[in-house]
Amino acid sequence: MAGRISDDDIALVRERSPIADVIGEYVQLRNAGGGNLKGLCPFHDEKSPSFNVTPARGMYYCFGCSEGGDVISFLQKIDALTFAEAVERLAGRAGVQLRYEQGGYVPGRQQGERSRLIEAHRAAAEFYVSHLTSPEAAIARRFLSERGFERADADHFGVGYAPNEWEALSRHLMGRGFSVQELIKGGLAREGRRGPIDRFRGRLIWPIRDITGDVIGFGARKLIEADDGPKYLNTPESPIYHKSSVLYGIDLAKREISKRSQAVVVEGYTDVMALHLAGVPTAVATCGTAFGEDHIKVLRRILFDQGQGEVIFTFDGDSAGQKAALRAFQDEQKFVTQTFVAVQPDGLDPCDLRVQKGDAAVRDLVASREPLFAFAIRSVIGRYDTSTNEGRLSALDAAAPVVASIKDRALRHMYAVDLDRWLGFMNERLVVERVTEIAARPAEPRPEKKPAQAPLDPHQRYEFEALQLAVQRPALLGPAFDVLGADAFTRPEHVALYELIVSCGGTAAGGAGGREWVERLLAGASDELRPLVTRLAVDPLRVETNGEERHGVGLLARLQEVTVSRQLDALKSRMQRLNPVDEAQDYNRMFGELAALEAQRRMLRERLAGA
Repeated sequence: MAGRISDDDIALVRERSPIADVIGEYVQLRNAGGGNLKGLCPFHDEKSPSFNVTPARGMYYCFGCSEGGDVISFLQKIDALTFAEAVERLAGRAGVQLRYEQGGYVPGRQQGERSRLIEAHRAAAEFYVSHLTSPEAAIARRFLSERGFERADADHFGVGYAPNEWEALSRHLMGRGFSVQELIKGGLAREGRRGPIDRFRGRLIWPIRDITGDVIGFGARKLIEADDGPKYLNTPESPIYHKSSVLYGIDLAKREISKRSQAVVVEGYTDVMALHLAGVPTAVATCGTAFGEDHIKVLRRILFDQGQGEVIFTFDGDSAGQKAALRAFQDEQKFVTQTFVAVQPDGLDPCDLRVQKGDAAVRDLVASREPLFAFAIRSVIGRYDTSTNEGRLSALDAAAPVVASIKDRALRHMYAVDLDRWLGFMNERLVVERVTEIAARPAEPRPEKKPAQAPLDPHQRYEFEALQLAVQRPALLGPAFDVLGADAFTRPEHVALYELIVSCGGTAAGGAGGREWVERLLAGASDELRPLVTRLAVDPLRVETNGEERHGVGLLARLQEVTVSRQLDALKSRMQRLNPVDEAQDYNRMFGELAALEAQRRMLRERLAGA
């Protein structure tokens, strides 16, 4: 059994894994000022970015869904890894050799499941590539050549060949130290009567990589007539491969997608290759499944989608391609971005188009894109004979619900006007009224959302900002914060965090803040308190840098002033219950305390006015 990873090594992995670089592999981040970065949250759907990263403290936090943590917890959440697997993955990325307690370090043995499966797939990809040059693979090389791909193109995309043998890959990988269980679990082999059998045999192979470039699966194209399997065979669902969220080519396209604010979605591996080689390096493809919601999430966070980007679907011109486009229409309004369809009229897919008409024709296909709403509406109209009144009315009844489903009212009205023109009614009012009537029908009731946490009142906002400074800039508050006392805070989680800060040595121990201070607080925090610490570490200060010290003085004065006011109210209440004649000594003592507290409050209010 693997031992526990050394704490020193975990700290070293964190230090050598810049959080902005790691998260930047998954999310397009932009400067948000104050040393912070911002992007669209990968953990929930949102139209405007609320996902913040603070590199100086090595933390991230989403103000929309409250997910937050450090670079390790991000990988755990985004890729469904255990803590150890996330550390091992980052260690491999940073070149850190991990040591394991209770038995020491044994290379290749004490890795998490994901790391082992990733390694197995990397070795398998190298194996397939090495066999593309074998005599047996002549049929595979001919397939590529006939589709306009040269050897350098195959190398660029990592295309390989699976020998037409029962266990060629399995023998190779077991010789490299991988177990039968690992090969089967990763989808590289399946159980046979006498041992593992290779899943892919006698096929052209494309490695499918995740957004970071790790090989997580394969797509295999049938080459031999005697092969009774499907034309394309993909890796099955596995701990590292989930087809509903995988996009082939995303590792190669992500930077260009971000740079150009454009993604082109095609239907096959050769189409991705053709588009990239023709000068459209933003192309990606689904892997044996329809384009769906999880694919949208992947593209949105790369596009930093706020309405400026484009997603262009290129489908075959046949009926299946049109159905695929209409399925995409169902999800289109989950994109803020503008969504288009590009269909070649003669039915050629991008790969065939490049072979027959050249690179320029592929680029022209993408440039000739049509808005997806228009394509969906016109596709419905195309099913009817619009040369007759009956046909036009039937087309109106079929197309009106499509137009009515457009959520943007202005856009819906414009397409209703277009629908009248496309049908040839020349009766705009009739068509618009029909669409409006359908759009006005009540939607099915949605489940109620959980009530949000009560917002902070003005004083609790001061508490929050003081604690924020104590986490981010503890030296600015100094000892005055540590002696405030828990009574200065009213919200239970604020009281708990104040007590945590004091128990960790107070602001003196925090110094200038930074990663070590935040990590100390997180280590001492309860599970319930940890999200608040993370949020405060990432949430930008609402004050200019040169005003931070004055802001801190003002916050301390505000909290002290409220505390003193409470003490005054309690003292006045007690004095009202005393008889000034019979209990003169106690009364006079309290009167002196009252005068001192009043003087203290005046001083604090003056300090507040100055701050």
